[in-house]
Amino acid sequence: MEIADRAEDERIDFVRQIINDHKASKIYEDAAIAQKYYDRRNVTMEQFQKLLYTMTGQAVPDNFSANWKMKHGFFHIFVTQEVQHLLGNGITWKNETTASKLGEDIDTKTKRAATAALIGAESFGFFNLDHVEVFKITEFVPLYDEEDGALKAGVRFWQIDSKKPLRATLYEMDGYTDYIYRHSEGEVLNEKRPYILKVKESKADGTEIYDFSNYPTFPIVPLWADDDSRMNALQGIREQIDCYDLIKSGFANDVDDASLIYWTIQNGGGMDDVDLARFVERMHTVKAAVVDADGATAEAHTMDVPSESRERLLDRLKDDLYMDAMALDLKNISGGATTATQIIASYKPLDSKCDDLEYSVLEWLKKLCALAGIEDEKPTFTRDYIVNKSEEIQTIVQSAQFLTEDYVITKIMTILGDGDQAEALIRQRMADDLSIDYEDNEPQEEETAQE
Repeated sequence: MEIADRAEDERIDFVRQIINDHKASKIYEDAAIAQKYYDRRNVTMEQFQKLLYTMTGQAVPDNFSANWKMKHGFFHIFVTQEVQHLLGNGITWKNETTASKLGEDIDTKTKRAATAALIGAESFGFFNLDHVEVFKITEFVPLYDEEDGALKAGVRFWQIDSKKPLRATLYEMDGYTDYIYRHSEGEVLNEKRPYILKVKESKADGTEIYDFSNYPTFPIVPLWADDDSRMNALQGIREQIDCYDLIKSGFANDVDDASLIYWTIQNGGGMDDVDLARFVERMHTVKAAVVDADGATAEAHTMDVPSESRERLLDRLKDDLYMDAMALDLKNISGGATTATQIIASYKPLDSKCDDLEYSVLEWLKKLCALAGIEDEKPTFTRDYIVNKSEEIQTIVQSAQFLTEDYVITKIMTILGDGDQAEALIRQRMADDLSIDYEDNEPQEEETAQE
C-alpha cells in the first residue's frame, strides 16, 4: 500500500484507521497486559472477585470475608535482571567517538529499548540527527513492506487522556508529517518535512532553511526481544505468576478469616436462611446479635488453617518460575561456602537468555550506526556477576608468575570493585620502583681517615 499516492484527506483517515487497527491487534493487547505486570499490577488479581452463592444458585459478591489481592513483582524482576546483566555496565566501543555520535545517553537509550522490547516483544529506535529516541509498541504502528518485509513507514501516536486530542506523526522514507485529531475530525498539524534540515540565523532574516536531506534508509530501527519467536517475555510464565499470586492471596484470606470467630447455634431449628444471614451480617457489622428462636444459644469457635501444603506449593511455583524464565535465583548462591564453579553454573541459564537479547541489540546498534554514518567494530558488553572474590583473587595470585604485574593489579582491583583506581596504583608502583632503583645506584662517597 503506497502512502505517498493518497490524497491528504485519505491520508488523515488512513493514519487514524491504522492506529485503531493497531490498538485492536494481538501484539498491542499482549504488550499492554505485560506492561501492567511489569508495573506490578497483576491483571488477573485485579479482576478477581470472591463470590457467595444463594440457595437458588445465584452468585453475589462476598463483601464480608477477607479479599487480599497480593501481586508479586516476578516479571519486573526477570526483565530488570536480564537487561542489567547484559547492559548494566554500558556499551564498549572500539572508537571512542561512536558513543557521542549516537548520543551521549546511548547506553541509557539502549537499556530502555531492550526493556521495552522484552515487555512488548518489539521496540523501535528513531535516529534523530544526533541522538536516539525510543518508541514502545504501544505508541508506534510499524508498517512493514509487503515485498521485502523491511520497516519502511510507521506512525507514532500519543494522547494524554480520552478528552484530549490525539496526536500522530507519520514517518515515511522521505520525511514525516504531524497530525492532530479532535474528536472525530483530523487535520494536518505540520506539513511533511525532511528529516535533516540545515538552517542559518541572522538578525535581518531570522531563521532560514538553506538545505535539507533524508537518510539513506528508513531512520527507525526495530528491536525484537527474541528474533525467532517474536513474543514478549511474559509469554509462558503469566499463568504461573497468576497461580502464585492467587494461592498466596487465598492463603492470606484464610488466615485473616480464621482469626475471626464462627458460631454454631443450638436449638435454632426455627431459624430459616434469612434469619441466619441476618445473624451473620450483624456479627460482621455491630459484632453482636440477638438469637430470636426460643431456647436457642450461640457458641463461638475458632479454627486453624492448614499451611504446610500451601507453603510447599508456593516454593515449588517460585522455583519453576525462575527456571522457566531462565533467571538467577540469588538464594542458590547466597551461601558463604559457594564456590566459583557453582556461581558460574548458576548464571548459565541467564547467560543463555542474554545471548539471544545480545544478538538483537547488536543488530539494532549496527543499523543505527549505519544511519549515523559510523564505521566501527562490533561493540562489546561486560556482564555483571556475583563472584567468590577470595577464590578468584587466590587463583590470580597463584598464576601471577605467568602474568604481567599490570594485569594482576588491574584484575584484582576490578574484583574488589575499584577498577577505576587500577591505573593510578600502577603508576604509583612504577614511581616507587624507579625511586628504589635510583637509590640503589646512587654513587656513595668514600670516607678516608684524617692523618
